Amino acid sequence: MACPMCAKDTDAAYRPFCSKRCADLDLAKWLGGSYAIASQNEDDFDELDQELEKASSEGEDDPDLPRPS
Repeated sequence: MACPMCAKDTDAAYRPFCSKRCADLDLAKWLGGSYAIASQNEDDFDELDQELEKASSEGEDDPDLPRPS
């Protein structure tokens, strides 16, 4: 089986990847949203807007959150 990031042979310790580096690169893509699937459902956009507004309004009173300069 080939590593999905670089196509080298996989290492059992990092399967399905060949190394920790490739595993970390894949994780970074997931966390960065590179693997996101775009939705065509307008209800999803409305729900996202509502959740973002809710999260931003909840964070206004949180002294631990960083503030823009």
